[in-house]
Amino acid sequence: MTSRRTPAVSPLPIWAGGLGALALCFLLLPLAFMLGRVNWASLGTTLATPEAAAALSLSLRTCLLALTVDLLLGVPAALVLSRSWRGVRAARILVALPLSLPPVVAGIALLAAFGRRSTLGALLSGAGLDIAFTTTAVVIAQVFVSLPFLIVTLESALRARERGLDEMASSLGASPSRVFWQITLPTVLPGLGRGAALALARCLGEFGATLTFAGSMQGVTRTMPLQIYLARESDADLALALGVVLLGVAALVVALTETPWGSVASLVRSRLSSTRPGCRRIRQYPRVSPRVGADPRSRRPSLPRRARLRGSGMSARWGRARAWSARRRRGRRARSTGRGLLRPRSSPPRRCRREDR
Repeated sequence: MTSRRTPAVSPLPIWAGGLGALALCFLLLPLAFMLGRVNWASLGTTLATPEAAAALSLSLRTCLLALTVDLLLGVPAALVLSRSWRGVRAARILVALPLSLPPVVAGIALLAAFGRRSTLGALLSGAGLDIAFTTTAVVIAQVFVSLPFLIVTLESALRARERGLDEMASSLGASPSRVFWQITLPTVLPGLGRGAALALARCLGEFGATLTFAGSMQGVTRTMPLQIYLARESDADLALALGVVLLGVAALVVALTETPWGSVASLVRSRLSSTRPGCRRIRQYPRVSPRVGADPRSRRPSLPRRARLRGSGMSARWGRARAWSARRRRGRRARSTGRGLLRPRSSPPRRCRREDR
């Protein structure tokens, strides 16, 4: 009797594989052709020009400042949006609104809010603070377009994590700040890393809002995308060289989103738990074999295996309580079965006499 063989069925349809390969080719072909047109022999000389050096340094400085502001403002905003309160849906819509705005519209909105002709801009100008068409305007434009990426990513990670951890830590007496640093932050570290990487990539590629709100002045507001746009007709080699640099930095930043942040979070949690002041290991006594004729109650009993715990002081007290309960149960069992009873030498067991039989 021949056994029927089950036909091998692919879990991926053929048409899906073909269309997926076509999409990958569509995304990779323009980048490959751009890399093929770069003059690699004179790449270092081209990047050493004053225009390229100024654009590179300005982009790096403004992106790092914008990422710092994103972390300072985005993490608390994500914590607020992850809770349930009246109007939280409207707040989430407002946070995600800059993601769908065209960059030029974002620049016009910033110019209307912080420009010299606006009410807020006039007040700042009276105080000696001019924001529009300065380096500060570049940072503000980058924060405006990149902050929603960090908030949305981190808020999704906060809502998807395990429930009840914060409440349990608060019930044990931990303050809200300690709960955040030791419980909440390590559990959402992968989401925070991905959100920060996406925000940094968005800052590097910002063009429309920066051009509208900050202008294009060399060494002041002309970032790498603006320099590439201006040099694409006059100096094609400089535009391609800056494009290659921007492509490499963007690839490195996006690669950070695929970093195994889970293992990093586990390492951070283990370090935080090992450095807590109340964290100590329960002292374990070695098992001592009883001497012949010695009182078995005089030696220190070893803790049960389940009570050998690591953690906070609460875990240690719980382990000692379980060890005491285990010793008490063993003593009751020994007394009920007649084993382990200590009979003094001065009172030997009574023998039955003939009269008692």
